[in-house]
Amino acid sequence: MIPLCHIDAIEEGGSKELRDGEQSLIAVRKNGQLYVYLNRCPHRGIALEWQPDQFLDYERQFIQCSTHGALFRIENGLCIQGPCIGCSLQSVSIRIDDSGQLWRDRDNHSH
Repeated sequence: MIPLCHIDAIEEGGSKELRDGEQSLIAVRKNGQLYVYLNRCPHRGIALEWQPDQFLDYERQFIQCSTHGALFRIENGLCIQGPCIGCSLQSVSIRIDDSGQLWRDRDNHSH
């Protein structure tokens, strides 16, 4: 297991970049749930944010790719609008321990 951050570092309704070694991850907290994906758009394989920790659209309803405007559902990473419609962000398996520390499962780790 690889430590990422404390759950309190990700505000409700917000997003944050997490680093797992060289990999960039997206964490979004919505309705008390935490969703984590690789920070890589399925359209061109590029990072999604337009500014640090800015992964959501203006209304904070979707994850948005800053390059071509693709919109992804926060709950499952599915692209519902844009050049990669029907594709999904790659989810990352995480765990939160009793102290609130967020961990990435090592068996889901790839380079």
